[in-house]
Amino acid sequence: MGITMILTLLSGVALFLYGMALMGDGLKKVAGNKLELILYRLTNTPVKGVLLGAAVTAVIQSSSATTVMVVGFVNSGMMKVSQAIGIIMGANIGTSITGWILCLSYLDSANGVAQLLSTATISAVVAIVGIIFRMFLKKIVYHNIGDIMLGFSILMLGMQSMSGAVAPLRESEWFTGAITMFSNPVMGILFGILITAVLQSASASVGILQALSVTGSISFATALPIIMGIGVGAACPVLLSAIGTNKNGRRTALVYLNNDLFGMVFWSVLFYSANAVVHFSFMDMVMNPMSIAVMNTVFRMATITVLMPFVRYIEKLVFFLVRDTAEDVEDAADFDLLEERFLAYPALAIAQSHTAMNGMAKKARKNIGRAMSLIEDYSKDKYNKVQEKENLIDKYEDKLGTYLMQLTGKEMTEGQTKQVSKFLHTISDFERLGDHAVNISRVAAEIHEKKIIFSDEGSNELRVLKDAVREIVCTTVDSFQEDDLLTAGRVEPLRELIGILCDEMKLRHIARLRTGACDMKQGIVFNDLLNNMERIADHCSNVAVAMIELEARNFDTHEYLKSVREMKNADYTAYFEEYKARYDISGFKKNKKGKQVKASAI
Repeated sequence: MGITMILTLLSGVALFLYGMALMGDGLKKVAGNKLELILYRLTNTPVKGVLLGAAVTAVIQSSSATTVMVVGFVNSGMMKVSQAIGIIMGANIGTSITGWILCLSYLDSANGVAQLLSTATISAVVAIVGIIFRMFLKKIVYHNIGDIMLGFSILMLGMQSMSGAVAPLRESEWFTGAITMFSNPVMGILFGILITAVLQSASASVGILQALSVTGSISFATALPIIMGIGVGAACPVLLSAIGTNKNGRRTALVYLNNDLFGMVFWSVLFYSANAVVHFSFMDMVMNPMSIAVMNTVFRMATITVLMPFVRYIEKLVFFLVRDTAEDVEDAADFDLLEERFLAYPALAIAQSHTAMNGMAKKARKNIGRAMSLIEDYSKDKYNKVQEKENLIDKYEDKLGTYLMQLTGKEMTEGQTKQVSKFLHTISDFERLGDHAVNISRVAAEIHEKKIIFSDEGSNELRVLKDAVREIVCTTVDSFQEDDLLTAGRVEPLRELIGILCDEMKLRHIARLRTGACDMKQGIVFNDLLNNMERIADHCSNVAVAMIELEARNFDTHEYLKSVREMKNADYTAYFEEYKARYDISGFKKNKKGKQVKASAI
């Protein structure tokens, strides 16, 4: 097998993959968002899911693309894992259609009608029509149709190139001997997994096997284990797509792998056990492109037929493999509280909403703490956790907001109306706390990536501010959970102090910039941190004000804050002085050795 033959084979593979991608992309553009809409709207039963998955995959020519799309839907919460299982099963069947299309490239073009149906004729006609659509028609939809046609022609050309490259091997004793080793089931399966993992396409692997079959060296015994391995190898791009997704996204990717692993193990044990007893006569049958397409389709359909009754157990298996933590169970329990049947009983619905909001508040508090800890102790896992929990907090806002709006349409007492109004006012503030946690985590990532180091003075000031922010968040969440108005009254004095601290720290940082103790790179991220922490304090104040005002009179945040700041009663002043003494940055200065210390320590 010379270098020219290898290069020709690889160029054929490249053309095949490019043509398939071009054709699939064109089909998706022509369909617009309809494919995605169909996938996640019409999957209420496993049978529908299988049919839709098969149809969509037959259109876009890639089971991996369909499954990656589904992983995205599950990850975003638009689809449940149970809905995704049927689609993934169907995708396994739909991907075998490519093998049948490729059979066109092996029609004999000697004469007559066959010549008109030959690969060269079909590819030429389709390519000519495609280039006319692409070059001379103005509408975008015709350009996309042209891409589909050109992709098909390039795909067929790639198959011709592969077949032509391997055709001389039919006379090679070395190749015949080498290919027979894949009749060993273990070797054949490993070869199928390896080649598909490298090419990232089951259709391409089947196409190569069809191309090799023209040499007359591929027997049934060789083709079957390779086909089995191709299914497992096709899971590689799906598993890669699940990196960085939430647990349900990872579970969905595992469905694809588990289905193909089951098919490989189940049919291997069944078939080769039967063969050991019966000794099937067709094991030495020489395969051709058509028989390989038949085998691929039958194997996939048989696997899905066996698996169909066990959708429920497949779901349980992936949930067992990717287990929920106690925190995940708690999150799910919070959402389960918001049952529509409770809406008929406002007192019960309000109690359920309060419990769910407590969960949201605790998540926001924990995420802020997690984000601020990244500033000194950055880790990618903790950073990803912040982003994941922010998505969860957004989900809380969506579900609670919808539920409470439904509740406002029910007949309620004055006290119940106030409680619902308080919840509606505070949901967005808790959600915004989560947003600022994400902002802080991103600043922390920038500090880590750019290796930014703050001056000793700046670091000490930042530590004091973080402690103050942690306290205001904890005070706010505790007062909300317990409906404690006295504790809520401590929030606004601390918010005022945090605002003063941020202003003072900005002035101090400007002074350090002037003296050269800090540079602009440090200044930008330092300022971003201050702004986010100040906004966190503002949202905490909003929550506390909503609790106090709605208990006393009609809700008017601006007027309340104006009056409370003007009057500043004894309690307010006492709390402010307490916090001022606790979170003091005025005493930081340098000793003779240049180290940063508190004035009291000098």
